[in-house]
Amino acid sequence: MREPKFSAWSRWAARGKLDQIKGPGIYVIAVDERDLSGESFAWLDTVTYIGMTNAIGGIASRLRQFDRTIAGKKKQHGGADRFRFRHESYSKLLPELFVAIAPYPCDPSSNRPADLRIMGEVAMCEFECLARFAQLHGRLPQFNDKRASPKYSRTNEQHLL
Repeated sequence: MREPKFSAWSRWAARGKLDQIKGPGIYVIAVDERDLSGESFAWLDTVTYIGMTNAIGGIASRLRQFDRTIAGKKKQHGGADRFRFRHESYSKLLPELFVAIAPYPCDPSSNRPADLRIMGEVAMCEFECLARFAQLHGRLPQFNDKRASPKYSRTNEQHLL
């Protein structure tokens, strides 16, 4: 497996400008009071979520789903639903939200062996990234830890009962 090449950190609001965001890959989200934009990627302890996508819409589509969920518009992303439990105010979160991506160029609609192998590499890389973070910090990113991070939607459903 090749080492993922992450972009520099980008403000969440500027994520659409990241190169190769329309294809498959890994994305790493951090919440940090410092302005990380433009800094080289590093496994910071402020990383709160690691995800991947092989969908035809690519990383851009997955981050759009993440954004809709944390903004409270639509529940489309499980990790973002856990994220929202802790960060209910989208407007307060935005200035501290950063993303870096590792694109894996391929055609996710293809059945060609080369494309299938790359998509498999993306899935494996997500687990490698989670393992690397856990090795460095002794824990999973906060919102990848399903046991420790409840979902906003489930908690609010319980309040409605």
